[in-house]
Amino acid sequence: MPRTARLDGPGVLHHIIIRGIERRSIFRDDQDRKDLLDRLGRLLEETKTTCYAWSLLPNHAHFLFRTGSLPLATLMMRLLTGYVGYFNRRYNRHGHLLQNRYKSIVCQEEVYLKELVRYIHLNPLRAGIVPDLEGLNHYRYCGHSVLMGQTKVPWQDVAFIFHSFGKSVRRARREYLSYVESGVAQGRRQDLIGGGLIRSLGGWAEVKKLRGKGQDHIKSDERILGGSDFVDSVLGMANERCKRECELRRRGYDMLRVSERVAEVYQIKVKDIFAKGRQQERVNARSLFCFWSARGLGIPLAELARKLGMSIPGVGYAVRRGESICIANDFHLVN
Repeated sequence: MPRTARLDGPGVLHHIIIRGIERRSIFRDDQDRKDLLDRLGRLLEETKTTCYAWSLLPNHAHFLFRTGSLPLATLMMRLLTGYVGYFNRRYNRHGHLLQNRYKSIVCQEEVYLKELVRYIHLNPLRAGIVPDLEGLNHYRYCGHSVLMGQTKVPWQDVAFIFHSFGKSVRRARREYLSYVESGVAQGRRQDLIGGGLIRSLGGWAEVKKLRGKGQDHIKSDERILGGSDFVDSVLGMANERCKRECELRRRGYDMLRVSERVAEVYQIKVKDIFAKGRQQERVNARSLFCFWSARGLGIPLAELARKLGMSIPGVGYAVRRGESICIANDFHLVN
């Protein structure tokens, strides 16, 4: 079965799950955990991604992110590639460490934000890493201890979560802890790991019953956690983006055509766009090229990085700069 495309966009809430291949450990000691978290902290800042919840288990990890200025795929590729390289070097091993692709589930914020924070933070307790809630309060490798004020992690957004529970930090922390405690008895929540409305309604059998009653409009998608309308809207936005990309490609637009359009805008030669140098005109031209290629044609940042001889973060910055240039000057890819 072919892989389904990632769903993403600025401000989108994602539940991310990474697992070790064949359920093997991906963290052998605290140094491994620290390496991943240090990398994550740097990348969250660079990509302007927000983290609300996280937990590290021996053979898997959970995160709750809100996409920032760069696609989630950029953050995850750099995080996991860097960590796997570190892990393999440290333990003198080769080959895959992680099971397939990381799982990314787009989540309906107003319905599932608090539920997911609780679910993710209860993972160490469910896994038996800590014996009870008091132990979880002090477990360093989970965002729960940060919310409880026992661990300091500057890149975790505590204020946003507390705002959902109370006006003061003291009251919010008390309400949050009570909310987490009420979820301990729930155990594993299969309905919180994707599937749109399907799992929320109790599986396909329940969905079929509803459809038999005339509710044939129910939408579902394994990449989305939310109600039918939310699933429909996310897929609709993804479909519109796909349509735009397909239309441009149908009209013959590729990276060469984009570079020719950029050269026309700046009255330079195409080769100047790809030449080394920090002249402002060339920098702006490269930025516009990156923006139109990435956002217009859906070209991956890694491919643009290879084409331009740049780093992936550098291309990400160029895309944002190119967007600003495009808006400020009312430039259009298609005349």
